[in-house]
Amino acid sequence: MSADNKNNTQSIKGMLVLSIISVALNMAGVVITAVFKLPLYLDTLGTICAAVFGGYLPGIIVGFVTNLIRGAIVDNSLFYGIMNILTAIICGFASNKGWFGKLKNTLIFVPVLSLIIALFSAVLTWNMNNANIGGIGLPVTKKLIEQGISNRFAAMILAEIILELTDKTIIITLFSIILKYMPESVLNKLKYTGNWQHQLTDEMASAVKKSECRSVSLRTKVVVILSASAILIAGASTVISFMLYKESIIDDHIKLANGITKLAIDAIDANKVDEYIEKGEAAEGYKETEERLYELRDSSPDVQYIYVYRIMKDGCHAVFDLDTDEMEGSEPDDIIEFDPSFEEYIPDLLAGKEIKPIISNDQYGWLLTVYKPIYDDSGKCTCYAATDISMDLLKTYGISFMTKLCSMLLSFFIIIMAVVVWLIEYNVILPVNTMAYSAGAFAYNSEEAREGSVERIKQLEITTGDEIENLYNAFVKTTEDSMSYVADIQNKTEQISKMQNGLILVLADMVESRDKCTGDHVKKTSAYVSIILDQLQEMGLYKDQVTEKFADNMRNASPLHDIGKIHVSDVILNKPGRLNDEEFEIMKTHTTLGSQIIDKAISMVTDSGYLREARDISEYHHEKWDGKGYPHGLAGEEIPLSARIMAVADVFDALVSRRSYKEPFSFEKAMSIIDEESGTHFDPIIVDAFVAAKDKVRKVAQDFESKYQ
Repeated sequence: MSADNKNNTQSIKGMLVLSIISVALNMAGVVITAVFKLPLYLDTLGTICAAVFGGYLPGIIVGFVTNLIRGAIVDNSLFYGIMNILTAIICGFASNKGWFGKLKNTLIFVPVLSLIIALFSAVLTWNMNNANIGGIGLPVTKKLIEQGISNRFAAMILAEIILELTDKTIIITLFSIILKYMPESVLNKLKYTGNWQHQLTDEMASAVKKSECRSVSLRTKVVVILSASAILIAGASTVISFMLYKESIIDDHIKLANGITKLAIDAIDANKVDEYIEKGEAAEGYKETEERLYELRDSSPDVQYIYVYRIMKDGCHAVFDLDTDEMEGSEPDDIIEFDPSFEEYIPDLLAGKEIKPIISNDQYGWLLTVYKPIYDDSGKCTCYAATDISMDLLKTYGISFMTKLCSMLLSFFIIIMAVVVWLIEYNVILPVNTMAYSAGAFAYNSEEAREGSVERIKQLEITTGDEIENLYNAFVKTTEDSMSYVADIQNKTEQISKMQNGLILVLADMVESRDKCTGDHVKKTSAYVSIILDQLQEMGLYKDQVTEKFADNMRNASPLHDIGKIHVSDVILNKPGRLNDEEFEIMKTHTTLGSQIIDKAISMVTDSGYLREARDISEYHHEKWDGKGYPHGLAGEEIPLSARIMAVADVFDALVSRRSYKEPFSFEKAMSIIDEESGTHFDPIIVDAFVAAKDKVRKVAQDFESKYQ
């Protein structure tokens, strides 16, 4: 197991310890409020500790688990888990912003947190209690109502704000004390990121976080897809759950209505219905029966009406019709018109048949009605007993049910999102972005840089244990193989380059060997060219032109400056005296002939950098700064820089070398001539650099002179 995997395992253990302690802190607060009967919660201290010390995920889990445990003890506590989760999210955000530990920020943060939680809590409590006050803040709410706040919901919100402000002030104060005295070493062990790879440097971590995508990031795609899926599933679950809940409530209402109606039938003497209609309260047993019906109606708050009708073609003739607080019942034999919702059932009612329960929503409200026939001793249907059950409670109970359901779904949704985002972040996005960054920052400019880049990739040690790890291992292998291949190619390229340079020197030596008076001219001029290039770079002269690439190209090209002499006759090259005018004109053609030879070489290769310099040197190295040179009479900076450098090296070597037509000049005399012709024959800047490096020039001249002694 790598050191980072060991650290990750220790980090997981630290997170588990933090979570257990945090849940214990929350439950300790719950016990304290229960023992001392405090109108507070005090159940979020552990949640805040977990969110700040461990991150969003531990905070969310601790918050939910706390309410899960509390829900087994206290009714409805489980549905308030969203409050604890919301606290974890807000405190985790505040921690990332660095708000904790600063008094000014705390004084702002506590009221804001209290207000947000109070509003959520008030709405949740109001809806779960069927649009009524409730919860821990009930005593405070009642006092506020007594003091003149007529709106119960407004009083409830104010009470929740007062309680939450008190609660969160105590909790944040306790947390601030813990934060102040918590050792830094302990805090570092508690923080869990879930990195299944080597710990990134701050620079790399910052660069990886800033990684941009062309369109939409993987993180966003996962969150959107997961959110959409969760919303669809939650929506479907909510609709199905509510439909099942509604059917269950309706079934319960039907059972209640059937039971009440049967009891009403038992209380009515079917053989006396005619007498009840004719005499009303004066009929024997009427009042006793009516009182029994009142008792049945008042036995359940869901029972809205109980009545007994005789169904006839002209309408419903009242037998018993109980008074309510809103309206008086009909007198016996009063005719009540058929409700439109009953039209399809009128034939069955007239025939004395039993009909199925009816749900109607008319002037009497939203009701579920059960009609049952009452038969006399002869088996004749004398009337119908009916019970109306209010369906308004279904709406009220439905709101409470939906609130609880949504609260639970939202809690699970946040937990699932937090876990998935956390897994995606540290098992997919971070490893992939790290590999992408490492590939993008790969340095190819030197063998050392390449080896360092490969080593940095290997040090990532991504160990997610899945396809990402497979991708990483393949990435490492491919990178190592590629760099091995690059190194091999570079070695071969260097060998080819050395072979090429060797061939150039051989070719130059072959040309030079035809001229028996120029011993080692190519090697000496190449040495002087290198000295001039180094001095120009050291003095910062022509720094925009004398780059490393230019210097390398010129060093490789300088041996070819007299390549054109291959077309000049040996008679002229080896003449023991000075050339006449005609012979000199022929000798001058070696510049253009050399340029033509190199042009042919350029046409046959793709990378002709040093050959272009060789062509310029060959053609223009006998041009003069004042424009009196050959073959074109160019002047000043019209002459390529490489040719101007070669001119100084070429002339100086000619001055200090023995020729068939002259004796060698002394080093001092040669340097004096070069200096005198600055600005006429030579570029003054080149001469300055050459003179400044005269010690190096002297050493080269002496080394070659001693060779021939």
